[in-house]
Amino acid sequence: MLPSADEIVANFEFLDDWEERYRYLIELGRMMPALPDESRTDANKVMGCASQVWLETGIEPAQDEAILHLRGDSDAHIVRGLIALLVALLSGRPASEIAEADPQQTFRSLGLSEHLTPQRSNGLRSMVERIKRDARAAAAAVH
Repeated sequence: MLPSADEIVANFEFLDDWEERYRYLIELGRMMPALPDESRTDANKVMGCASQVWLETGIEPAQDEAILHLRGDSDAHIVRGLIALLVALLSGRPASEIAEADPQQTFRSLGLSEHLTPQRSNGLRSMVERIKRDARAAAAAVH
């Protein structure tokens, strides 16, 4: 089970060097439940990522608006950790909140953005755009 987003941020702030932060990111990826093979579909594949990335969005109808539940996976350890951080930040929240959220601000505040390769930064952007698109669609379907 993944720690909460607040716990993850606190743990990152406790770690001083980038090697430790990368190890923690990889550990977060290992804590994330594996995505079942049947969820590794073309529909769940995120385009724009150098590595293989799948994101599955489950939509829970709620009284006022949909709640999104995210699951994901990657064949790259660091990317799997990035997915774990996105899941911790966004999963279980209302669609409208996710559509308005800026998870990349958290990545910037943790200093992760400046330590990611351009390819990983582009992949992260593609993942965030995909999640926000799903959130906007879910929010629109309720209203």
